[in-house]
Amino acid sequence: MTDMNSNRDRPDPKQTALARARYDRVAPLYDLMNLCSEFVYRRWREWLWQQAPSRGRILEVGVGTGRNIPYHLRDTQVIGIDLSPKMLARARRRKQKLKAHTELALGDAQALDLPDASVDAAFATFVFCSVPDPVLGFRELRRVVRPGGRVYLLEHVRSANEFLGWLMDLINPLVVATMGFNINRRTLENIEKAGLEVEQTQNVGLGGIFKIIVARSRS
Repeated sequence: MTDMNSNRDRPDPKQTALARARYDRVAPLYDLMNLCSEFVYRRWREWLWQQAPSRGRILEVGVGTGRNIPYHLRDTQVIGIDLSPKMLARARRRKQKLKAHTELALGDAQALDLPDASVDAAFATFVFCSVPDPVLGFRELRRVVRPGGRVYLLEHVRSANEFLGWLMDLINPLVVATMGFNINRRTLENIEKAGLEVEQTQNVGLGGIFKIIVARSRS
């Protein structure tokens, strides 16, 4: 199954607007909807951010309501972007409460408003399941991360099990319509299509559906 718009060089404005509207709609209830699962996710988030460079400039794509802000290192300059203004508003409140130094701004993973090779690393947690064109998004990360820099991801992906993968394909349209994200993304393939080099994968839950992925920006 091919991801939507993966052959385009620019974001599809209709799909981008639809994704923004979906997350604006769920923003007031987003943290509550994920309250139970976050008991598991937070230890994965913390571990992932422990791999961050101790210094430098770091981009977080899809900062959402700011779930990762508690794990941002104080000696690094973290820039968090999100497509949804209402999600970002909640992240700003969390930043204020935690007295964090994270910079927050509206932004699209598919068209980053950053110069080439301008960040030392990039992070995303449960983001590329909802980016309309994930390959384009990964190409943008490859562009803005300096050569040799890493991209750190926590994602859920399409199961390698034949039956479960088929089932995920079957119900994916319903999940997208109600929740806004895809459950059947072939994320490792999309990373490689974008020209990033996968260095490490680690299964962390549900038989390989949840993965931590580390990729390198090629020189």
